[in-house]
Amino acid sequence: MTSRTVTLLDVARAAGVSKSTVSDALQGSGRVAEATRERVRAVAEELGYRPNSAARRLRRSSTGAIGLHLPQTATRLDYYMNLAFGAVARAQEEGLDVVLLAPAGVAGGASGRVASRVDGLLVIDPEVGDSAVPGLLDAGVPVVTGERYLGPTAAPSGAVICDNAASLTALLDHVTERGARHPAVLAPAGTSAWATALRATAASWGQEHGVAVALRTVPFAATPQEAEETTLALLRTDPAVDAVICAPDGAAPGVLRAAATAGRTVGTVSGRTAESTTSGRTAESTTSDRTAGTTTSDHTAGSTTSGRTGEAGAHPRTPLLVASCVDGTATRSAEPPVTAVDLRPAAYGRACAELLCDILAGRTAPDTVRRHAWALETRASTAWPC
Repeated sequence: MTSRTVTLLDVARAAGVSKSTVSDALQGSGRVAEATRERVRAVAEELGYRPNSAARRLRRSSTGAIGLHLPQTATRLDYYMNLAFGAVARAQEEGLDVVLLAPAGVAGGASGRVASRVDGLLVIDPEVGDSAVPGLLDAGVPVVTGERYLGPTAAPSGAVICDNAASLTALLDHVTERGARHPAVLAPAGTSAWATALRATAASWGQEHGVAVALRTVPFAATPQEAEETTLALLRTDPAVDAVICAPDGAAPGVLRAAATAGRTVGTVSGRTAESTTSGRTAESTTSDRTAGTTTSDHTAGSTTSGRTGEAGAHPRTPLLVASCVDGTATRSAEPPVTAVDLRPAAYGRACAELLCDILAGRTAPDTVRRHAWALETRASTAWPC
């Protein structure tokens, strides 16, 4: 049957069952024996049957769209824009549109009305303090979160997570391997799983390695100017700092400006000569449920050790290593280019949309958690010594 469109009636006749049985078998509904369901699906595939998507949406009262909720700061961050494009691309492959939910449109109990216009929801980096999130999670449609939600409310239908503790650990290990002895972390404020994990990891890594990690808290979406001001204050009060890891997306250039203002050469430590290098080592999540706690900002995390290079009698012009927890245009185009964790945002958005599509189509059971891989990109800001 290649000369015309194959219909449900064609499949029913070929399979020797009623049209309604074919409909139920292909939609996964109704009381159809598993053997019959498999036979119908095999016949439909053999005949080349393709369901009418418009009619299917009408039968299921489907909207043909999914909603996307991003943090309020997302509009000016490169990471979230790339994530959104990835989600849209994957949803379109399923014939679904993506509706971007404005924060004001889902606050104050309006989430139920929003959910009535979509088949499912993507909620990215949900904050405990975001008043819209509880309503979205309890809106009566499948919900997939990008990262875990740490608040006390209904669990999502699924989640796609990164091992954020492992990514910051990789950065701290990297700068110490390059010679840093007194690293600092500009960690994000807020109650998202990402922010919470980074603050907790800065403290736990220092305790495990016997290294003082100077921890400073900055806004979740800190601007380069805010990162610059925080770094300048840090370097003035603690000139022994020889590496700064900046968490917020796009803020690392501010750390570079602060280093220049303080007369600190970026890319070497202990007077070594910098050499530009780039690598693409891929690091995938290995521990899925590492506990993330909170720490107090503007203090030194971890135990201290005596005799570390650069601490005793440190000079304000001690060279500085710079790295970022989020890669993007700002880190790649900086001078020097900044070592960063590539969270692969477009692929991440695609993975979130794929999980939601799989749940909506019945291909994946609810409560599924998938893990997303990241990559450490080393550049001249933490260069190997010659």
